Amino acid sequence: MRSALGEARKALERGEVPIGAVVVCGGTVVGRGHNLVETLGDATAHAEMQAVTAAAATLGGKYLNECTLYVTVEPCVMCAGACAWSQVGRVVYGAADPKRGFLRFGPSLLHPRTVLCGGVLEEECSRLVTQFFAALRR
Repeated sequence: MRSALGEARKALERGEVPIGAVVVCGGTVVGRGHNLVETLGDATAHAEMQAVTAAAATLGGKYLNECTLYVTVEPCVMCAGACAWSQVGRVVYGAADPKRGFLRFGPSLLHPRTVLCGGVLEEECSRLVTQFFAALRR
């Protein structure tokens, strides 16, 4: 999760919503990403999408069932769908997102064999996003 937080800080430096993600396979980071929505002008350029795409390219295949995705904030429905299609083995997130997170609709959006774990470094992950939006409102 610390690596995902590092990615979130990269997003923050770019003026993006500070969310970061890494994909780990066999103890090695095989994909990294942070939000690039504003930079690319692409609503689908979420951290998870960047990390999953990078992992698939690194591993040479679309299925990530032996991998763990670490992301600083609960994935949205789109990103949960990408995790399902790529069959990510485990999703670990930091802060919950009750407004836009996929759990609002139920964990069944993930692949049936995907293991879900939330609340890892929750306070630190949450603080980054909270401070970002508080600064926008000033």
